[in-house]
Amino acid sequence: MNLERWPIFSLLDEDFTGTIKMVCVFGSNGNEAIVVDHDDDVYAIGSNSCCCLGFGYQTSTLSPRKVEALCKKDIQTFAYGSGPHVLCITGSGDLYSWGHNGYSQLGNGGTHQGLTPAPVTSLGNKKMVQIACGSHHSLARTEEGEVFAWGYNSCGQIGSGTTNNQVNPRKVGGVLNGLKIVDIACGQTSSMALSSQGDIYAWGYNGNGQLGIGNTTNQPTPRISLLTGQAVVIKITSGYAHSLALTDSGEIYVWGANSYGQLGTSTKCNTLTPVKIAEEHGRFVDIAACHYNHISAAVSHTGKVYMWGQCRNQSIQDPTETKFPHVVDVFACFATPSVTPYPMSVEHSRLGSLNQSIEQAFDDKGTADITFNVNGVKIYAHKAILKIRSQYFQGLGGMFRSPFAESSQDEIEVSQFSYDVYRAFLEFLYTDQVSMEPEDAIHLMDLANAYCEPKLKYLCERIIKQGITTCNAAMLYSAALKFKAEELEEFCFRFALNHMTAVIQSEAFIKLDPELMKDFILKASQQGAFKT
Repeated sequence: MNLERWPIFSLLDEDFTGTIKMVCVFGSNGNEAIVVDHDDDVYAIGSNSCCCLGFGYQTSTLSPRKVEALCKKDIQTFAYGSGPHVLCITGSGDLYSWGHNGYSQLGNGGTHQGLTPAPVTSLGNKKMVQIACGSHHSLARTEEGEVFAWGYNSCGQIGSGTTNNQVNPRKVGGVLNGLKIVDIACGQTSSMALSSQGDIYAWGYNGNGQLGIGNTTNQPTPRISLLTGQAVVIKITSGYAHSLALTDSGEIYVWGANSYGQLGTSTKCNTLTPVKIAEEHGRFVDIAACHYNHISAAVSHTGKVYMWGQCRNQSIQDPTETKFPHVVDVFACFATPSVTPYPMSVEHSRLGSLNQSIEQAFDDKGTADITFNVNGVKIYAHKAILKIRSQYFQGLGGMFRSPFAESSQDEIEVSQFSYDVYRAFLEFLYTDQVSMEPEDAIHLMDLANAYCEPKLKYLCERIIKQGITTCNAAMLYSAALKFKAEELEEFCFRFALNHMTAVIQSEAFIKLDPELMKDFILKASQQGAFKT
């Protein structure tokens, strides 16, 4: 995340911004922010409406001030409402709340404004792992997968079956009983939950169809989405009055309000049922929206960031490619107001000129002191960088130990890996990044195993997970077994299980080793894949 894109941070000293590890920007004009630094101290800055900065008084500030009640508590995440009221979770899973409380959205049993962060004690020993806020209501998810709700309930957004405000956290029951919830989201006056089975449940205000149940009737208890049975959802998010879902196949579904084109359907017509969009842009790996505004954003598996909806008062009706490196930049530059859709980590390692200079030195013939000849194509590198960055090149069992002695030759022949794979490996040593298609990442993971590069292997696994399809799932599963990547193996198997018919009809599945195919079918049958 680039802090320079956010006006609220423009006056801060670089010595301070260099210590920040997490930020949350909120407020009616993006005029308030809370940050956590690497010393586990919490600071706030901005207009301090309704004491939402947690100082204990309502004075605004242009310079960061400590939020003493939260310092050294290992803050994991924040969420905010429109009042604004603010929630956070500590490292031990405790929930704190403060700010506006006119509708009991702080969950403290009353309606008194919260001047400083205070624990929500009525949750007892429940450990919280996720929080979400609507305009004046709040949701929290426990590590067991339960959902609690409290606050304003005019449209049934608490899920209690009534429209009475809820002063303390109340477990959301009904159809959620017995389910493990893995994700939650809030619109202004609506709520959503995602089960571990990939099904969406929604409740609350539905005047624009944002619940995705095929009508515009408010729902005081959770109702299952009409997307159920069509796709396995892995992430949900809500805008002001519209909703998005990301599937395990990298597809995006949208529904709800669309007066600004925020659904990305090329029209401004509301949609009462989930509709797939942006198929022409390939697989997506992330989505983002915020209950404060009417903008949507997504990231493709190639890292491209797209946006649509109300973009600086323009109505963009189709997903439009941007030049931003991160999805949150869309909200900094085009959302109204400019707020973070979720708390964002701040990376400083790539901001300095030293890193940029090292990146630019890769494959630079003019400064290189060693050349790799990979199947007849040359790649230029620097011995010092390779030795610093890679244990393999430090001589730990590597076959290239000798070239790094003073008398060694300066050109190395490489034949066991392809040019693209070896170039990607060397480039990783200069940039700490990898950009490849999943099918190629498999071969790079082979190199990572051979060269004992755990981070490179992790990045390859991430690319494979983000790029898995029904066409390549069998091949990726086979590769995961070959390279003993147990987590990736389980991920590929689960994906195949969710899309069994398409996977077993794929060319990659037909080409599987017979014994591997037999083992896969046996394992799938044990999971109930072939029950009638």
